[in-house]
Amino acid sequence: MGSRLPGASRFSSPDPLFGEVAPEIIEAALIHLAVANEHLLSALPGPAGCREARAVEFIFLLSEKWHLDHPARYQAVELLERFMIKQIEQIRTSPRENIPSSGQGRRRNPLQEQICDTFVLRLVSCIQLASKLSLHYNAVNSDTALKFLQSLKYSYTKQELLESELTVLQTLQFQINVLTPLAYIELLLEVLGKSIIKREWRGIMCVPLLDFLYLKRDTIYDTLLNIAIENLTPSELQIAKFLIVKEDLMLLAVGIISTSAFMLNPEHWKKVQSLPSKRALHGGEKWR
Repeated sequence: MGSRLPGASRFSSPDPLFGEVAPEIIEAALIHLAVANEHLLSALPGPAGCREARAVEFIFLLSEKWHLDHPARYQAVELLERFMIKQIEQIRTSPRENIPSSGQGRRRNPLQEQICDTFVLRLVSCIQLASKLSLHYNAVNSDTALKFLQSLKYSYTKQELLESELTVLQTLQFQINVLTPLAYIELLLEVLGKSIIKREWRGIMCVPLLDFLYLKRDTIYDTLLNIAIENLTPSELQIAKFLIVKEDLMLLAVGIISTSAFMLNPEHWKKVQSLPSKRALHGGEKWR
């Protein structure tokens, strides 16, 4: 019986345990994530990288209210962005049957009107779907979601809430188990191993930094672009070419871990710099 105690304590912590996985499994997982990242970067849609900071903050606050973990909140943000990109693409390809918007004299696509009117509902649906992927035993149910929407003076029904989830699923072709930067961070922490990284780094610095990045993403990347091109007014072409850097999840994970290492233990910073996927930082000339 005594031999089971270490195993029991091992699984008692909600935080991931680093340095416990076989090297061949780590290698296979790293290759898988690297290939997935390259595939993502090779097929970036035009409206990519358009996360609205207020929407991200809304998701974070609502996820905290509903006691969702960090993987769920990041997944909700990614789902909402992908859904909105699909909606934008539909607006661009829809027939030009416009109607005047109230009191402005401008004309808006009916689909655009619908997107604006249902944005909060779709955001809540993305959180619900993310919670079901991450926390099957504690997912955000319809009663909880409806109570929140009613507190904002919306009069949706359970049927409309279910239809909203289905709309998100169908729009994304049921491909909702998307990768987030946290998956790359956790795997790279595993690659670094016990000799460099301590387990508590994830919770102490990496996750708070990632939260900050999500909330201040445009400001951070705009500053990086200005530094890279040595110009405060980048051209549209430079902004478009820089999109591949903004959407590089492996590079983002490296940046988060490197920053955490520098802030917590500068002695380890140079070791962390040897992480893979720095290629995007070496081509500053291509953004000029």
